[in-house]
Amino acid sequence: MNAPLVSLDKLSVHYPLGRKLLGPSPVLKAIDEVSLDIPKGSFFGLVGESGSGKTTLGRAILRAAPISGGHATYRDGEVDYDLATLPKDKLRDFRKRAQLIFQDPYAALSPRMTVRDIIAEPLEVMGITRTRQETDKRVREIAAKCRLNLEHLRRFPHAFSGGQRQRISIARALVCGPKFIVADESVAALDVSIQADILNLLKSLQHDLDLTFLFISHDLSVVAHVCDYVAVMYLGSIVEVSPTRELFRQPKHPYTRALLSAIPSLDPDDTGKAQRLPGEMPSPANPPSGCRFHTRCPVAQDRCRQDVPHLQDATGDARVSCHFWRENLPA
Repeated sequence: MNAPLVSLDKLSVHYPLGRKLLGPSPVLKAIDEVSLDIPKGSFFGLVGESGSGKTTLGRAILRAAPISGGHATYRDGEVDYDLATLPKDKLRDFRKRAQLIFQDPYAALSPRMTVRDIIAEPLEVMGITRTRQETDKRVREIAAKCRLNLEHLRRFPHAFSGGQRQRISIARALVCGPKFIVADESVAALDVSIQADILNLLKSLQHDLDLTFLFISHDLSVVAHVCDYVAVMYLGSIVEVSPTRELFRQPKHPYTRALLSAIPSLDPDDTGKAQRLPGEMPSPANPPSGCRFHTRCPVAQDRCRQDVPHLQDATGDARVSCHFWRENLPA
């Protein structure tokens, strides 16, 4: 494993829910004491069901969501930033080094701007280029890497399909030369065939530009195809981190096993082996005591209801947040 580009140490994002007359004010714990290392040059997957906090974690790393506690460090060999306390004058430089690819390619692009202006905007806002000729040269270079030609640069977003619009969004994110990219469900709104094209493009760009990706997704089949490592998130906490092959070969946390069991099979005769979890995910404003998953866990014990499990080393490079992961491994 390479040295981490981004390291999180007990990172928390809490939102106050207003005042309470008696007792402490209620707080929504969107992210609660997450510790995680994202290796440099990796394609790092982050999965979990809707409402688990995946997008909030990605935005907190980019300083687009307020960090309530803990530390997040960014080290690329040139700078060393503590993102939780990063001053405004350093934040401008960090924006050049870390960018976001949005989920919806239709809502992410301004309909009033040409593709050239959309891609050029970060260069002009951040003052990276000084002349229009320099800006146009950089726009053409990154457009070519994202499989866009000169004719595309003259058009408006409405003239493009979903896959083409996502390539425009990718070009806009990469034009300022970042080293770290958060891809938030970047292929979820696309057809399956277009998904494959965009994923192959991202992998190609990762290799050519030496990028590090945090790839947020709920589609485990996509994660298995592109990611080197995977972190599984549940109710604002990381429950398992593992190399992709090891995670799919031998998941250790009960929640991870339930997620993997829900992957659809291509076999028409397969009646399905999806594991049904009782109930729904608890509210992050009132999380359960002990292990947050114990209210739905099929193998929960009394200790799970009282003691909070922390990430511990498991087999290989895997880490798991479960008191009884060894006892519950499949035979």
